[in-house]
Amino acid sequence: QVQLVESGGGLVQPGGSLRLSCKTSGTVFRADAMGWYRQAPGKQRDLVATIVSGARTTYADSVKGRFTISRDGNTVWLQMDSLKPEDTAVYFCNANIALVAYWGQGTQVTVSS
Repeated sequence: QVQLVESGGGLVQPGGSLRLSCKTSGTVFRADAMGWYRQAPGKQRDLVATIVSGARTTYADSVKGRFTISRDGNTVWLQMDSLKPEDTAVYFCNANIALVAYWGQGTQVTVSS
């Protein structure tokens, strides 16, 4: 079965950086698109960034210029710089493989002094 495993979350001070990773296992197919979403307490899950096979990327307006998504095969990273307290959330990895959407279990990112 397909599994996505995130890592790299943690506690960081405002202005700091974190790099999230997401590794996919259990498939020989290349994901059509991969992305990162986040969900803050009491709020809906929102798109952060996506990257498709041709390396075309999209970003939420709130993270443009601060976050960078990249991928190699079915591994995707999210470099987060100039972090703000409002970036605090659980970050989820997503992969669309053969018309099926898969999700990781999430990794907590907390930005606080």
